[in-house]
Amino acid sequence: MSKLNLCKTEKVASNINLGGKKLKTREICKLLNAKVLAGEHLLDNDIESAFGSDLMSDVLTFANGRMALLTGLNNPQVIRTAEMSDIPLIIFVRGRTPSEEVVKMASERDICILATEFIMYEACGTLYKAGLLPCTRLSNV
Repeated sequence: MSKLNLCKTEKVASNINLGGKKLKTREICKLLNAKVLAGEHLLDNDIESAFGSDLMSDVLTFANGRMALLTGLNNPQVIRTAEMSDIPLIIFVRGRTPSEEVVKMASERDICILATEFIMYEACGTLYKAGLLPCTRLSNV
């Protein structure tokens, strides 16, 4: 049996909560040691799931519910994608700081923006461990 097959079939013990729960944007901000760049008045919003991607076409395909979008992509297309998909929270990873134009667009559309130094993998893992499910698994809860 190849190592790839072993990885797929082995059960791994973990302390991760796989039941899924909503997190307040404020809790997400604290977990990721993030800065609020737009939408401070939205910090008490519930977030049901998360999705990490730099491909906005994937975001459009998988967006589901009140989700957080984690991305390193830093341009107005991110805001347009969030608006089209009713995404209330964008988290810029890897220390990315959006332009004033992007921040203004988000503010005008009531989209909260956070920025964290965490890399995508670390940020997504932190939120998953806290109980926030991936948007693709939301319907299985």
